Order: sequence, then C-alpha cells, then structure tokens
Amino acid sequence: MPSSTGATRSQPTFVSGGTALARVPPLLLAAVALVRATLEYLWLPLAAIAIWQIASSAGLVPSVAMPSPVRVAQAFVALLSSGELASHVAVSLARVLAGSTAAAALAIGLGVAIGLSPRLERSTDLVLQVLRPIPPIAWIPLAIVWFGIGELSKLYIIFLGAFFPILVSVVAGIRQTEHRFVELARVLEIPRARFVRHVVLPGATPVIMSSLRVGLGVAWMCVVAAELIAASQGVGYLIMDARQLSQPDVVLVGMITIGLVGKAMDVILTRVERRVVGWKIVYGGE
Repeated sequence: MPSSTGATRSQPTFVSGGTALARVPPLLLAAVALVRATLEYLWLPLAAIAIWQIASSAGLVPSVAMPSPVRVAQAFVALLSSGELASHVAVSLARVLAGSTAAAALAIGLGVAIGLSPRLERSTDLVLQVLRPIPPIAWIPLAIVWFGIGELSKLYIIFLGAFFPILVSVVAGIRQTEHRFVELARVLEIPRARFVRHVVLPGATPVIMSSLRVGLGVAWMCVVAAELIAASQGVGYLIMDARQLSQPDVVLVGMITIGLVGKAMDVILTRVERRVVGWKIVYGGE
C-alpha cells in the first residue's frame, strides 16, 4: 500500500541456492570440487605423517627403530637423485611383469578350461587346493634347488604368487554365466565354441580383469621374497641390504616405493578395465 508521501516501499528480494550457484563461474566450481576431492583423498596419509613426525620430534619413537618422516624423505631424495632407486625399481618391475604375465596366461587358460569342464575340475581340484595355501616364500628352498640362484628362481616365486589368485577368480567368473543364457544356447543349438566366445568369455571378462589386478598386486608383494634369493638388484634387495647395514630410513624408502609402484600399477589396470568392460555398471556408493 502506498505511504502518505506517495513513495512505494521496496520489497526484499530472495535469491535461491540454485540461482546463486548458477552465477558462480563453472571453473571455480570445478576447482572447489577438485580441492575437496584431493583433501578427502589425502587427509588420512597426511594426518598419519604429521602424527609420526610429532612423535619422532618428541622422542616418543626411537630414531634407530623408526626414523622421522624428514629423515626418510632425505633418504628418498638421495636415492632418487643418484639413480639407485630407479635402477632397483626397474629390475623389480621387469621381474614382476615377466612372472605375472606367465602366471596370467596359464591361469586364464586353465581357469577357463576348468570352468567349462566339471570333469577337469574333479581331476585337478585336489592338487590345486593342496598347493594353493602354500605361501610362495615356502617354495624358496626348492626353487633354489630346482632353478639355482639365477633369475628363473625369482620368476618362479613371483609366478606362484600371481597364479592362484587369478586361477580361482577366473573359474568363479566362468561359473557366474547366467543360467538363462545357457538354456537359451541349448534351445537354439548354438555351437559350443561360439557360445563360449560370445557369451561365457564376455560375461566373465569383468571378473578376469579384477583377477589380473589382484594377481599383479600379489606378484608385486612377492618380489621381496623372490629377491631374497641371492639378488644384487631390486627393491627387495635394497630393503634387505639396508636391514643388514642398519639403515631403517632406506628400508622405509623401499617399502614406500613398493606401495607407490603397486598403487600406480593398480591405477593403470583399473583404467584398462574401464575401457575393456565399460559397459558394466558398477555401484560406487552414495
């Protein structure tokens, strides 16, 4: 209603949240989202490092047993700048890739055959289930006797570490073929080879890709055990040599390096998996 002076009173305006966000530049929103995601990803390791450093500075942790993060970082930079760390990583990585590739080839072939043939499963089940629980490190004495102290014995240990996780997953993936597809193939009298090629293998591909990630991770863990066998290079050798020389900072550098390289390999395989099985809808949580 107009006032006595004839002026109209202005009404307050309200801006909805959606309208306010619409006025924010898209690049700024993307930057905020990236910073938030980065903090969510890194807050736990950063907090652990901070607590570790505080405990070391306060003398709560003896430096002989657990050097401070600063000392570990200095050792990491020294090994990296000298090229020694890169050389050890390259040797270990070559061993892991060779052993895990051989394991994947045999495990996928045998796993598909076992998954398709109940008779073959009955024939191999006892031997495989007895050998599977034996840790790869327990095979080191026999590996030395059979293959000597050269590269073959190291590759054998890595091969064993990767073989059984891949094999078990491949068999499970083959057995997950939907029964309705099997019945439909029988009704339509589709040739077995075509059924396997176009139905069974594509359906098992997501599980097979996941098994490769698991197998490669286990193979990378086994590299330390493999390089116990008279090795003169490799991350495992670096760790064992540093232990003998009472260099816990170098030991931690080797351990952290194994973790970082393992993470990098898993990221690469995850991206490959997304390209290969991009059609698969994965629940990512809420």
